[in-house]
Amino acid sequence: MMTRNEIRELAAFQADESKGTYALSFYFQPDPPQDRSHRREAIVAKDVVKQALKSAAASGKNGSLHADLDRILDIATNLRGNARGRAVFACSAQKFWKEYELPPHLGITTHIYLQPRFELKPLAALLGAQPALCVAVVDRQRARFFDLRLDDLHEQGALVHMLSRSASSYGFKGYEGGHAERRISEEAIQHFKAISERLLTDFERGIWERLIIGCHDVNWPELESHLHPYVKRRIIGRFSADVASVSNEEIRQRSDAILKQWIEQRAETKVNETVDLAKSNGRGVTGLRRVLRALEAGEVQALFLNENYSARAVECTNCGHLDPHIVATCVVCGKPTRELADVCDAIIPIAIRRDIELFYLKDNEALDRAGSIAALLRFRSDQTSGQRSGQSSGEIAAAS
Repeated sequence: MMTRNEIRELAAFQADESKGTYALSFYFQPDPPQDRSHRREAIVAKDVVKQALKSAAASGKNGSLHADLDRILDIATNLRGNARGRAVFACSAQKFWKEYELPPHLGITTHIYLQPRFELKPLAALLGAQPALCVAVVDRQRARFFDLRLDDLHEQGALVHMLSRSASSYGFKGYEGGHAERRISEEAIQHFKAISERLLTDFERGIWERLIIGCHDVNWPELESHLHPYVKRRIIGRFSADVASVSNEEIRQRSDAILKQWIEQRAETKVNETVDLAKSNGRGVTGLRRVLRALEAGEVQALFLNENYSARAVECTNCGHLDPHIVATCVVCGKPTRELADVCDAIIPIAIRRDIELFYLKDNEALDRAGSIAALLRFRSDQTSGQRSGQSSGEIAAAS
């Protein structure tokens, strides 16, 4: 499974169009098999590759593309019966080839893209707003820690502290049971403290950004009382679970549902806040022209797009300036531009490289009315420069 650094590497890649090279992106998502032979998957893959070869030949994009497409065809043909999809990013002219497994619920179709950059939109919808997530499943004796990323759950260690014997077994007829109960309680407290220390250490090391807790309701108050405030503020949900019997698949499903709900609620809250800020000339902008200007100024903190948003634009072949007006030359440097059928092909790599949160929203009235695209800003350079000029004028007046 891909890491964030690998996604940034893909976003930074640019094919050398002057030499006739192109970035090839292949997404393979098998449909539910119609029979045991899985022949349909191979047929679909072959059809997609053949169509890509025809398109390449028609537009003069031959050369090294044939080697890449032949290699992709071989991979796709041998993916029979694989429940997971796969993504391949290739440009043999620049000696670039990367393969990744995809989660089964990505919601894409098998397709090949040939363009100057890798097609990252299918991944951006999934990766953009997903934090590094830790899932801790806990009881009074055991704790298991998991990393959940792109539907993949991986165990990252455990803590085990077996408690002393039952209090009823201490002394004649359990007369020393009171001491034993206190001992067991103290051992449980030490166990919860160890869990808290582990979570805090991992958080400070940047291993996780958000946390989900799985534990019995009766144990939650005791565990919560020992969690560091930094850790508590990062909890996005909790579910009831028995460490000894809960399966990894159940942990994944319960955690994934909590994460999806948290992302949706957070996106709704933040986009409404952004639209309101834009209306008051605050740290928010709406509409493609203003968003592109904010991206170019390095002001954007979070980007919001309608689920099916697409718009034409041009990109300067020299300085990379993006313009929603279809002009032949760049307004910044005067060099030729190239037309983009979908401006998202240029926006998404920028967002990934700069660690901008990316949210895709469905049926959000506020965003639809605002032009289907908006951005929450870290700052506004126009206001900052205005404040500075005002301060300078005040200082001059005071000096005079």
